[in-house]
Amino acid sequence: MRKKLLDRSPLKLLINGYLLILFLACILINIPIFHKQTLSSIDNIFIVTSALSTTGLSPVAISDIYNIGGLILILVLIQIGGLGYMSIGSFITLLKKKKLSKESDTLISYDFSLPSGFKKATFIKSLIIFSFAIEVIGAILLSWAFWLEGVEDYIWQGIFHSISAFCTAGFSLFSNSLMDFQDHFWINFIIMTLSILGAIGFIVFSDIYSRFLGTKSKVSFTSRIILRFTFIGIVLGAIILFISDHSMESLSVETRLLSSFFQSVSAFTTVGFSTYDVSNLYAAPLFLLILLMIIGASPSGTGGGLKSTTFIALYSQMKSILKGKSEVTYLGVRIPQHRLTTATANFFFYISVIFISVFLLLSFDPSSDTIDMLFEAISALGTVGLSLGVTSDLSGLAKIIICVLMFLGRIGPLSFGLALFGPEENDHVVDDDLAI
Repeated sequence: MRKKLLDRSPLKLLINGYLLILFLACILINIPIFHKQTLSSIDNIFIVTSALSTTGLSPVAISDIYNIGGLILILVLIQIGGLGYMSIGSFITLLKKKKLSKESDTLISYDFSLPSGFKKATFIKSLIIFSFAIEVIGAILLSWAFWLEGVEDYIWQGIFHSISAFCTAGFSLFSNSLMDFQDHFWINFIIMTLSILGAIGFIVFSDIYSRFLGTKSKVSFTSRIILRFTFIGIVLGAIILFISDHSMESLSVETRLLSSFFQSVSAFTTVGFSTYDVSNLYAAPLFLLILLMIIGASPSGTGGGLKSTTFIALYSQMKSILKGKSEVTYLGVRIPQHRLTTATANFFFYISVIFISVFLLLSFDPSSDTIDMLFEAISALGTVGLSLGVTSDLSGLAKIIICVLMFLGRIGPLSFGLALFGPEENDHVVDDDLAI
């Protein structure tokens, strides 16, 4: 019976699992023992949704509202959202036995959009081992950096920000994110490195792990796209921000360059930390951040957005059409037609969700600025967490819309659409060397 249900609706089961976790989190976070100050139920729900979706949008400074118990609950949700509840559960299963059930195998494929050739057990082991190792190293380095800066509770700060950065959640225990460390090279560098490692995705980690073990002769096509595009996207974004953002002209050249790179990484990896108040940005760099947030991170990673592989598939298709080619290729590899179709559908569905949500947000909060709401909606759907400062001013209905967008961003708009409208058996099968 369970097998029959899974074969018919694996995406629905996956989504229901996240909904169950969110439901339990909403109950727990409203218990007074987790609070230093009272907060409305809608704001509590908003924060746990943001944590589980690894977004980072929040109407309040979480360190002012929650005690250590509440903050640990938020951190656990960030970890579950970043690594995926199926991967954590499957790793525990693998500690007891060497083989995953068919049900777990299928759900992992859907949760991480894995291309063919990936052994799920090896993938899960490398995912958990690499994640734990990176977060521990990041926590040690950040604790050291915070200690040197005289930050109170530097060990706890290091642990929290390491997990938040690697899971691209963007939640901070500082009321102004990381703006107090705008010119601190090492804190910027550590946070950026953790964010990039989380955003490039576990497919890359698994490839590297398999190469290290000698079970693979080369990295997958997906990993090659991710590594290449991530480097180009971040560097190009930083250069454009540095040149076009006149609001930073009062800063030294070194600080301005560091801030440009940090905000490019923050938008592109969808981590959402800030060392500079993005509401002060001029129109051109602000528009660039919007584009970076829409593109987003990479498949099977902790970030959101359309994903780098979707963008590359669309770009390659446009390039082939303009050149009059019948086949679509990138880096000398042919992209299958069904992957191009999936990328096109993903883009259309994603943009449609943004347009509908912005219309609703402006309807519920008619006095709001259109750009502010557009930025907030894109940030929520991309699970970015950057804001122009309007989150706390949203009405109750607008906050519900943002919650839905954050949850959709964690699941993936196209995956949600497939679960809602169509049979999953053939619509989202991963059977080649490219993940969308």
